[in-house]
Amino acid sequence: MPTSVRLQKELEARLDRLAAATGRTKAYYLREIITQGIDDMEDIYLADQAYERIQKGLDRTYSAEEVYRELGIDV
Repeated sequence: MPTSVRLQKELEARLDRLAAATGRTKAYYLREIITQGIDDMEDIYLADQAYERIQKGLDRTYSAEEVYRELGIDV
């Protein structure tokens, strides 16, 4: 799926230098950056949402002792 992204001139220059120095395309590096970065972004934003739900009382947390007891694990 084609997608457009506007980069700051400095970022684009860095990307150009990297591509030229390695013989890879800019598209290759953009795909790599997105692939590696999306996991972090999901973790951050989904954790924020979970925290908000807990703060609002919509979800609850469980202590390690509660989890161990529920699973029948003696500690």
